[in-house]
Amino acid sequence: MAPARALRRTALAVLALLACLAARVHAQDTVTPNEHLQVSGMPPLPTTLMHALAPYTEFRPRSVASWHPTRRELIVSTRAGNTVQLHRVATPGGDLKELTAFAEPVRRGFFLAHAPDTLVFLRDTGGNEQTRVFRLDAAAKDPVALTEADRRSEIAAQDHARRTLLITSVALDKTGRQEAPSERLTRIDPLHPEQAAIVATLPGTGWGAFSFSFDDRRLALVEFRSVEDTRVHVMDLATGKRNQVFPRPGAGQPITTSDVSFARDGAHLFLATDAGGEFRRAARFDLRSGALRYFGPQDADVEELRLSPDGRTLAMVVNRAGNGVLELYDATTLHARPVPALPPGTVSRATWHENSRELAFNLNSAQSPADVWSIDVATGTPTRWTETRVPGLDASAFAPQAPIEWKSFDDRVIHGFITRPPARFGGRRPVLVDIHGGPEGQARPGFMGRFNYLVDRLGMAIIEPNVRGSTGYGRTFVSLDNGAKREDSVRDIGALLDWIATQPDLDPARVAIYGGSYGGYMSLAVATHYPERIAGNIDVVGIANFVSFLEHTESYRRDLRRVEYGDERDPAMRDLLTRISPVTNASRIARPMLVVHGRNDPRVPYTEAEQIVATVRAKGVAVWYILADNEGHGFARKDNADFFFAAMTLFLEQTLHLE
Repeated sequence: MAPARALRRTALAVLALLACLAARVHAQDTVTPNEHLQVSGMPPLPTTLMHALAPYTEFRPRSVASWHPTRRELIVSTRAGNTVQLHRVATPGGDLKELTAFAEPVRRGFFLAHAPDTLVFLRDTGGNEQTRVFRLDAAAKDPVALTEADRRSEIAAQDHARRTLLITSVALDKTGRQEAPSERLTRIDPLHPEQAAIVATLPGTGWGAFSFSFDDRRLALVEFRSVEDTRVHVMDLATGKRNQVFPRPGAGQPITTSDVSFARDGAHLFLATDAGGEFRRAARFDLRSGALRYFGPQDADVEELRLSPDGRTLAMVVNRAGNGVLELYDATTLHARPVPALPPGTVSRATWHENSRELAFNLNSAQSPADVWSIDVATGTPTRWTETRVPGLDASAFAPQAPIEWKSFDDRVIHGFITRPPARFGGRRPVLVDIHGGPEGQARPGFMGRFNYLVDRLGMAIIEPNVRGSTGYGRTFVSLDNGAKREDSVRDIGALLDWIATQPDLDPARVAIYGGSYGGYMSLAVATHYPERIAGNIDVVGIANFVSFLEHTESYRRDLRRVEYGDERDPAMRDLLTRISPVTNASRIARPMLVVHGRNDPRVPYTEAEQIVATVRAKGVAVWYILADNEGHGFARKDNADFFFAAMTLFLEQTLHLE
């Protein structure tokens, strides 16, 4: 019997070992979420999927942050490890030298003109957007905080002497219920923060486009009340007294104005405004007479207007059918200056060197991640400073985005873009409808990053619609979703579903809806309005309940959101907002959902996700849910973003029955 018992013990030991090895193999075959991710309702992610996705997650777009104040060098932001950090590029095409190396992302910063080795930058914590301004001295390991921890601070402008910064800040409200918040303006020398002086306290929190006059005695600033209503003021910096200069008080219909700067003579302002038209046009405004002299294109929005430090040249970026086109103008004659030919793509973040001769900018297209270029405006010479490559992938082979249009319920033409898969994918293809946020935003041609995997490897078509309320199509179009008209934009997507059904290469039975922020609301709203016409939807940091969103969004954002969505304190509007909220209509949702949120989101609190997840699950509909405790309004950390995209890919594979 002893040998038999020994044999049984040996057999059991072998079985236990095999079970342990099988468990280890199984563990190695699936991905474990990191400690910051709470995941529920979704199956394990195969490591094979993560490996397949990996090349598409390694693009590292570069974005211009600033020039060196005295040398021909650039600071650019790009990912280093898990987060975006600042890097120095000493020569075009040269190596990127890391300037910051923090756990939190750093995207904006510059060297001081009066201390060229001292870096000033902004940083928040965990995506909470409670930004502080820091100074990092040469060879120092730890930065010095220049602003308070209990205020959200931004660098609004530098004076022309390049000695002081203008800091805007708002008090943080942990309750989220503060009414009538204000914005504080402070001038500070970063080398001597103890000498900071408060310039003024402004009512509300919608102030921007700050510009010092060339003698540093006055400040131009824009009061942003809504996407359709802005007012330009000029402030005496010695007294803090300000006057509204454009439009004149009581002028009538609200207008939109942006990108304000003082001309060299101090008697004029340069600005972009839709006064008297549908689009924001560049103009020179006479402070004494109130006259406007328009220049540049008249049929498209000017989205950037940047005056050179010497006040002699204007760089303009014009929104042409979604593409950002660079133009140059003489600031005295207002005549156009030549611009060298650039590769196809969209220009953004035009940034002048202190020498007023060289202009840096980002250039991005569907076939190229954002890279940094510059032009010498004297010689017309373009220079490429960075080039993003990923081993094993040729971005130039990615499918282009093509413009499309369709008619909505009221015969209004709605525009968008479609990316079709390569010709090797036959039959009618599944569709992902990607709805932008804002709502004052616009889907535009550009690099799709990870989404290229869906097109390139899964054969999906991606449609990016610009429903009513989007910018880029004139002031009338942007106002068509306000207040009680909110759901008209959802009906635009219903009309898009009709259009998809007419396309011989698209499968109307395999359509998923994706959206972030306001696009997240749209994703949820489509799921409640057209539950049988979609296969699933993905809600990223989206609004589920307009009333609770408005009550708990950060106080410094609330008034501007009330103008767009409606004031929840008004009983009639509260009733309307409740009736159209996705959580109210969640019983209609019939298809699986993926919901993603950051716990630190100050814009759309994560409790919006909790509401919709609980409500839809109670009905028995499958909901995959990912909550990150170290993220805010979107995922900024690569490990979190990679996990989310893998989950999204698996979700699409299952709900759309992808081969």
